Amino acid sequence: MASEESDEDRRKPRSVYGVGDEPDARFSLANERTALAWMRTGLALVAGGVALTTLAGVADLPLFVDVMAALVCLGGGLVAVSSLVGWRRVERAMRLALPLPAPRILVGVGVGIIVLALVFAGYAAFEALQR
Repeated sequence: MASEESDEDRRKPRSVYGVGDEPDARFSLANERTALAWMRTGLALVAGGVALTTLAGVADLPLFVDVMAALVCLGGGLVAVSSLVGWRRVERAMRLALPLPAPRILVGVGVGIIVLALVFAGYAAFEALQR
């Protein structure tokens, strides 16, 4: 045989698959599904930002809407990156039999949604008062 390496020795990233023991596949796959759900959330935020750029063409304050669109798109990118970081942290913890780390992304997304809701509610109120 050319190589006696096992499958886990060839998987990447090595910083995840090269440490500890193989966890139960159910837990590893659940961690992956969670990361993919956060990726979908990030993609939805990017799509929402693109939709806002379309709205900017008919808004009374197009610069405001464009800035908000950019922030929403950036937020989507941050959620995607955070999902990868979170997946890695949880996978390593399972492999090393450590307690699962607390999710960092939840607070950021929650605060971001609250801020967006307040800003757009203020914008809608401003628009209503202008009419």
